[in-house]
Amino acid sequence: MVEKLIQHINFMVPLTKEEEDIIRELVKEKDVPRKKFMHQAGEVASYSAFVVEGCLRSYTVDRDGFEHILQFAPENWWISDMYSLVKNQPSELNIDALLDSKILLLSRSCQVSIYDRIPKLERYFRILTENALAASNQRTINYLSLTAKMRYEKFCTLYPTLINTIPQKSIASYIGITPEFLSKLRAERN
Repeated sequence: MVEKLIQHINFMVPLTKEEEDIIRELVKEKDVPRKKFMHQAGEVASYSAFVVEGCLRSYTVDRDGFEHILQFAPENWWISDMYSLVKNQPSELNIDALLDSKILLLSRSCQVSIYDRIPKLERYFRILTENALAASNQRTINYLSLTAKMRYEKFCTLYPTLINTIPQKSIASYIGITPEFLSKLRAERN
């Protein structure tokens, strides 16, 4: 499983054999069955996760019990509650598996250690962070300015492998519509 992460890193920041060995030493493999949690609200996040196979999501639940999905993490994506991880504060997010998933966990302390041992990985994580911030800003703009149909089209472009593999209610939550309206949009699209 670690080879997939090493390949992902090498795409952005070339690694030496010794650096690859350090990564192998520091990440932990974990299986997360469908509907099981990697992390629950109220806990302090200890890990970032790289998805090797499957799909995770991060979400919050409002006081009326409605889920609001912030992120999907399909294969080759990272996921964590960054606020909780960096600030060492209890999380407001849940992270669970939408599909049976295989992940690699990198603890915060190991991530900091990696920066000292492999300084170029700061560049790798900076690139990921910049991309995540840009995507988050774009998602907010889309939510505020696009129609539901346009948001669904953007979702289909961003996550083409998820359209038919994750629950439709999760897609509806992510783009801010009801599952019934999503069914109507899907029928129009096909």
